[in-house]
Amino acid sequence: MPRIAGVDIPANKRMVIALTYIYGIGKALSQKILKAVGIDENIRAKDLHEDQLSTLASYIEKNYTTEGALRRQETQNIALLRSLGCYRGYRHKVGLPVRGQRTRTNARTRKGRKKTVAGRKIERA
Repeated sequence: MPRIAGVDIPANKRMVIALTYIYGIGKALSQKILKAVGIDENIRAKDLHEDQLSTLASYIEKNYTTEGALRRQETQNIALLRSLGCYRGYRHKVGLPVRGQRTRTNARTRKGRKKTVAGRKIERA
């Protein structure tokens, strides 16, 4: 298994797909990286030479924020929003959708499981 940016890349997958195992690199970005480095995107990860692997790793490290640094940056951005007390920060804090989605019926991923609340009983005179 080749190792790039601190991640073990699956050996028997095509390089376009294998690079997506690195946090912060999707399919489009992996195509762009491979084109810039000059590696065929259909080659398997196990068939890469050491010099190709080192070139690829150094290019990714130099030009893109990935893995731990990216996770830390996202966490800091959310912490900043929370400390500012802005609308988006409040939504993060309370655990509601941040980007304007409806919450009346959906948003179960953010809100968690349903908590049934009993209705108010009407007194009969």
